[in-house]
Amino acid sequence: MCSIAGMINIEKNKIQNILHKLNVMNDMQKHRGPDDIGTWVSQQEFIGFGHNRLSIFDLTDCGHQPMKDIETGNIVCFNGEIYNYIELREQIGGTFRTNTDTEVILKAFKKWGTDCVTHFKGMFAFAIWNEKDQTLFCARDRFGIKPFYYTIVDNIFYFASEMKALLPFLPDIETDMEGFKDYLTFQFCLGNHTLFKGIKELEPAHCVIIKNQKVKIERYWQVFYNLDWDHTEKYFIEKLDELIHNSIRYHIRSDVPIGGYVSGGVDSSVISAMAADIVGGDNYAGFTGKFSIGKLYDESMYAQEVACEHNFPLYQIDMTYTDFLKNIEKVIYYLDTPVAGPGSFCQYMVSGLAANHRKVVLGGQGGDEIFGGYTRYLVAYFEQCIKGAIEGTIDNQKYIVTYESIIPNLSALRNYKPMLKEFWSSGLFEESDRRYFKLINRAPMLYDCIHQEMLSDYDPYQKFHNIFYAENLKNTCYFDNMTHFDFKTLLPALLQVEDRMSMAHGLESRVPLLDDELIEFVATIPANFKLKAGDMKHIFKKSMSKYLPESIQKRKDKMGFPIPFNQWVKNEAKEFIYDTFYSKKALERQLIDNKKVFQKIETESDFGRNIWGLFCLELWQQTFHDRKCEYKNKLKERMINESI
Repeated sequence: MCSIAGMINIEKNKIQNILHKLNVMNDMQKHRGPDDIGTWVSQQEFIGFGHNRLSIFDLTDCGHQPMKDIETGNIVCFNGEIYNYIELREQIGGTFRTNTDTEVILKAFKKWGTDCVTHFKGMFAFAIWNEKDQTLFCARDRFGIKPFYYTIVDNIFYFASEMKALLPFLPDIETDMEGFKDYLTFQFCLGNHTLFKGIKELEPAHCVIIKNQKVKIERYWQVFYNLDWDHTEKYFIEKLDELIHNSIRYHIRSDVPIGGYVSGGVDSSVISAMAADIVGGDNYAGFTGKFSIGKLYDESMYAQEVACEHNFPLYQIDMTYTDFLKNIEKVIYYLDTPVAGPGSFCQYMVSGLAANHRKVVLGGQGGDEIFGGYTRYLVAYFEQCIKGAIEGTIDNQKYIVTYESIIPNLSALRNYKPMLKEFWSSGLFEESDRRYFKLINRAPMLYDCIHQEMLSDYDPYQKFHNIFYAENLKNTCYFDNMTHFDFKTLLPALLQVEDRMSMAHGLESRVPLLDDELIEFVATIPANFKLKAGDMKHIFKKSMSKYLPESIQKRKDKMGFPIPFNQWVKNEAKEFIYDTFYSKKALERQLIDNKKVFQKIETESDFGRNIWGLFCLELWQQTFHDRKCEYKNKLKERMINESI
């Protein structure tokens, strides 16, 4: 796990101060790779790479990057892990100078060219300079586990693992208005947009090719929902067990000890249970966190059950509002942009704990999106079942559960009554895409705090609609459309949190449920096995039942690691929140009326995310917009220091 950075003049003209620029980018990402640092610049100085390394495979200096292929002259700059690098070495053949997966990328590129990405099982973002063809090839893994951001300024293509490393080269640090509207709606950006004007994200399963003064972006992988109606539930249960086991065996490959996050939910519990059984409990360690202010904020007892059953030690951190006050600004800085809700704070704290004991941890990200674990799926389907029963369309395969069968599992909605009240207050029984958009759209609750005259005409719904009804979804049902949208949008946002919060501590986080073979198989499973009679993640829980304590299998109260933010802002942290929203600059924001934001605090529900979303936006503006001169001066300061 590392950071990558680089630049290329698209017309192959010399880049002034190229080495200084690379050093600045490395400096701003050094937390990602504390073990080594490197740069490479071409003889003509029109292209260069920078790299910070966290050593996981081949702990010797042989893994130094950027790495050169002596035979071809190609150069690679790589962040991530190629888990099947051992098998690829055998398949490629020939002589290898190191034991690293980095060299395997170079050899695979030599053998297969740009198709090399289709052979990789892992998480990655990399850039390869093809010396013979004078071509830059960059690629990102299928799911967006590892980040890749870019900008083009004065005909120079800059790229980096984190957005902050691109800020010194922008003409100005401004908010992207389409990204801003996306954030208000979803608390993440869609497509390649970010909250920074001029900075784009290379989307998952995409690559960039720069050749002959042209920049081309292409998709190299897609998941297709070709549903398998021929096999039984027993077949899917057994196949899932096999595929998840295979994925974990790849993901535990490491030259350093490993551990795992254990939240108390199904996904992380399964991952740690399986991994500990394979490597032995003495060689594994679990990490969890809690808030000791009530049962809703403490799920550590479930994590402890898993650790006891599978004989591995569990380390725990008790998080307080003091921890929040001390660290929330760091969280925003490392995130680059606020995204995907309050869980980032918890992730940051637990990652800090894990980094004291391990360099590699496993996590359960992806399970909710691929198997259907979010309660809103049940909310949405409950409404559609009622509609289908009324209209007499319940048996046309558009609905996967009947109104009668879903009733026993509706107790999972006990803590969601305020959301149900709001959801059903308008638009009841509209078309399914409109209903799901309403279910996830947060903007209406925020718009009275926004200076709407500053907003563009861009409508996030149009982009939502295109993803919801994407071409790779054929003959699917409402459930598949919902989970597909979240898989394509929410999951990469959560993976941004996973990556930044772990790498802030120099910790590598791996996500075994995001394996291409597993994902492609799950996409063939009909939805009636995933949401059977309203039982969310039914097929996954059935398949994994032998690894889980019964208490976790039957849980209906999992809240997704909530934090008592709204309690803190009304009590212990109120002064800090007041100072945040009422500073001179905060009250002068062009986009947000922060005085109105503060006035909403008392009416926010315990688990509402409206104040959180706007609070993080303000901290983001303070961290990056208000300090833009610091970022713009990074290059000048570096040049002065290096000349002394």
